[in-house]
Amino acid sequence: MNTCFICRKHAGDIQTSGTKIYEDEYVYVGHIDRDGQPNYLGHIMIDLKRHVPTLGDMTIEEAKAFGITIVRVSKALSVSENVEHIYSYVLGDAVPHLHMHLVARYPNTPKQYWGPHAVYDWEDAPFGDNDDVIALCNRLNIYLENSAYE
Repeated sequence: MNTCFICRKHAGDIQTSGTKIYEDEYVYVGHIDRDGQPNYLGHIMIDLKRHVPTLGDMTIEEAKAFGITIVRVSKALSVSENVEHIYSYVLGDAVPHLHMHLVARYPNTPKQYWGPHAVYDWEDAPFGDNDDVIALCNRLNIYLENSAYE
């Protein structure tokens, strides 16, 4: 799939913000890349490695790995980054390669900024450069490596 953004990212043809948070034979986890703009810290992407467009296209093994990864990464965000809520969604309109967005909501976020896109508009939202993204990715990776598989 030489035109698919996610396939090209996994092949190493495209460099994105941060560093790998987690990877196994079925999934790849990293931070969202905003193409040079400051990144909202804690907007995580879980990509299925195999090129399929929707949740219903996964095999049972992929679905198990995907689900377990959602739980583990959500827990890592909650504990490591002191996140009070995590939004999750799958769109697939722009990039028809299955990937799930996990978006952190931090404590003291005013209610008018609740929601996976609204959190970006809060003036005190945690944005950072690539060094900040790398540091967050490394903290999540360390948490995942050191936490018991539940």
